[in-house]
Amino acid sequence: MKSASSESPKTSDAPQSPAELQVDLASPDNVNRWLRELDVTRDQLEAAVQKVGTRAADVEFYLKGSRSSTNADEVPGSEGA
Repeated sequence: MKSASSESPKTSDAPQSPAELQVDLASPDNVNRWLRELDVTRDQLEAAVQKVGTRAADVEFYLKGSRSSTNADEVPGSEGA
């Protein structure tokens, strides 16, 4: 008999760290979440996943060039030039 303590099942309601977030193209709710969060089209999201995989941080970096939620530091002249 297998001991349950030798396995560490992940609970579905446990919060995920940003590094664990995934883009699941088979889940309409998940796709809609990422379309809103990343402000992209489904075609753009699918192309990004095909290119870099399903890890959300990688998809965001591919699409936006940054993992941050704002790009003020990335925009030339945004410091009041």
